Amino acid sequence: MDTAVKQPAVPDTAQPPGAYRNLAMATIGFALTFWAWNLIAPMSGDYKDRLGLSSFQQSLLVAVPVLVGSLGRIPVGALTDKYGARLMFPLISALTVVPVLLLIPAKDSYGAMLVVGFLLGLGGTTFAIGIPLVNSWFPPSERGLALGVFGMGMGGVALSGYFTPRIAEHGHNLPFLVVAGALVVYAALAAVLVGDRPGRQVPTGTPARRLAAAGRLRVTWELSALYAIGFGGIVAFGVYLPTYLKTWYDLSPTDAGTKSAGFALVTVVFRPIGGWLSDRIHPALVSSAALGVAALMAIVQAFDPKLMPGGTIALLIMAAGLGAASGSVFALVSQVTPQAKVGSVTGIVGAMGGLGGFVPPLVMGAIYSEKGSYSIGFMLLSDLALAGCVYAYGRMRNIPRDA
Repeated sequence: MDTAVKQPAVPDTAQPPGAYRNLAMATIGFALTFWAWNLIAPMSGDYKDRLGLSSFQQSLLVAVPVLVGSLGRIPVGALTDKYGARLMFPLISALTVVPVLLLIPAKDSYGAMLVVGFLLGLGGTTFAIGIPLVNSWFPPSERGLALGVFGMGMGGVALSGYFTPRIAEHGHNLPFLVVAGALVVYAALAAVLVGDRPGRQVPTGTPARRLAAAGRLRVTWELSALYAIGFGGIVAFGVYLPTYLKTWYDLSPTDAGTKSAGFALVTVVFRPIGGWLSDRIHPALVSSAALGVAALMAIVQAFDPKLMPGGTIALLIMAAGLGAASGSVFALVSQVTPQAKVGSVTGIVGAMGGLGGFVPPLVMGAIYSEKGSYSIGFMLLSDLALAGCVYAYGRMRNIPRDA
């Protein structure tokens, strides 16, 4: 059994100096790397036309970074437990610059784009760095809101959806140069301003043993399932909604990107709301209600309402439900996971959430190619969200809040 090297710790009820600085730096870093992670999706329509891709090939192109970024959270979370966010945040941010710049020479080859998309997945791993960092700096009574604020960094998807196509209008390579430059500046600042909490428990043993220990916890997989639905839905819509709006509602790439950014913005706003409610109500109840709302709106969208106003209202309310569920699930993680294992558990749960976002774009693309409709995909989403709603209420609400 792994042990941890313990140093004199700050009391759990204290608000240590530097907490808000680290929260701000973690959130900014999360947003920038998420923008990088999602660079292909807003441009996917252009790549489809340029390279003559099928709907499935287009879906695979935007899904590959999601898959790699999701699975990469598992080792990155374990490494963060061991080496701390002070090293991992600037390191991963700096390394993400490489695939961002490689998107420039790769743009005329589908095979090269898949390879670069694989490398671009590195940007999606910073989630597993920020959660243990923020969790360690805030007392239990404030972690739900703090983790929700950090989760607003997923607004990098909204930034990408809104700004990437607009910047590209001034030069096709310009978005990649802008994001690469921002990541370089952030990596330099993070090396100075990000710090691990004094008294941080440093686990011993190999990452494989720590991950195995986290994997043996039943609650790890229960939380993974809920997060795969909530956050997976957000990621899936983040990467596929521009394609859906362009294909089904015949919007221009810029218009589709703008509306997709609005969807992502709502998820960003409601994530801290879900965390804040979880500080006051059991987070399982918040998750159950939020997923129930998402399930209902997915059913509405399955009937292909007109975009204005029915489709827009359904998609935005769905975004609110998925955002609140994502915030409440990680409020639950912070309550039931020992601090020294938060990185490992976060890596697994975060990976499952990202994988939850990898599969739907492929399913939606394949269904549309075969049936010429997205209704089946939305009904599958409603089924999953309803299952999560029932399970969160029936099983997870029985986990003590101070476990």
